Amino acid sequence: MSEQHWILTAHCPSRLGTVDAVTGLLYQQGQYIDDLKSFDDRLHQHFFIRAQFRPEKQFDEDAFRVAFAPRAAKFGMEWNLTPSNLKYKVVIMVSKFDHCLNDLLYRYRIGQLPIEIPAIISNHPDLKPLADWHKIPYYHLPITAETKSEQEADVWKIVCDSDADLVVLARYMQVLSGDMCEKLSGKAINIHHSLLPGFKGARPYHQAYEKGVKLVGATAHYVNTDLDEGPIITQDIEPVDHSYYPEDLTAKGRDIECVTLARAVQYHIERRVFQSGNRCVVFSD
Repeated sequence: MSEQHWILTAHCPSRLGTVDAVTGLLYQQGQYIDDLKSFDDRLHQHFFIRAQFRPEKQFDEDAFRVAFAPRAAKFGMEWNLTPSNLKYKVVIMVSKFDHCLNDLLYRYRIGQLPIEIPAIISNHPDLKPLADWHKIPYYHLPITAETKSEQEADVWKIVCDSDADLVVLARYMQVLSGDMCEKLSGKAINIHHSLLPGFKGARPYHQAYEKGVKLVGATAHYVNTDLDEGPIITQDIEPVDHSYYPEDLTAKGRDIECVTLARAVQYHIERRVFQSGNRCVVFSD
């Protein structure tokens, strides 16, 4: 989009007039809505809305906030207004598997993901050349059971010092502590294969081969204290058959993980995701 767009998101208890509270003001102020999505959760009596708009004339952000605040307060709305070209600062964590990191860096390099990457953190030194090539600081922070708390303290310092908006676990093969999960609540995305919970532990695709699976997929979710069970943002699957050997299943899984993780990051930075308990409301593109 060459023109400046803005994104207004809001959620509140379900009440008559919630859509008009958003769209009415945009109309009054001459803002052209080019994407509007809303959802009313009947089971939990909660309303969600996302409006992407472009000003027909010069946009006064402060004046808009002043005008919208009383409307939002009337409905008990929690809301956020951001320019669509805002570049999120994303810290990436990775271990030895490089496919998701490579994919994110490619999308970052060509501008498909409008983000900044102030740091890449790893418990192994292997991927430093890749970070160096992109001129991104690489922090090698080894971890053992005895040094876990110290290592996570170092990780948290990097996240804070870089003023990161989001942390992406791009196949970071370490379990975060409960304390770290709490600190990263709502701002950390993880990716894993969708063979869970059936094939846990090492060599999951070999386990899947032995069982003759017919679907391979991936899940991207927010991190929480329940291992691999956080609110799901995106999932994808592809069919496989008896001709797929373990290495073929692994390759297929890697491809799906890349696409699924990138889509989750995109939806997060475009403010398409609302967390609702352990579920996510996602307004896909």
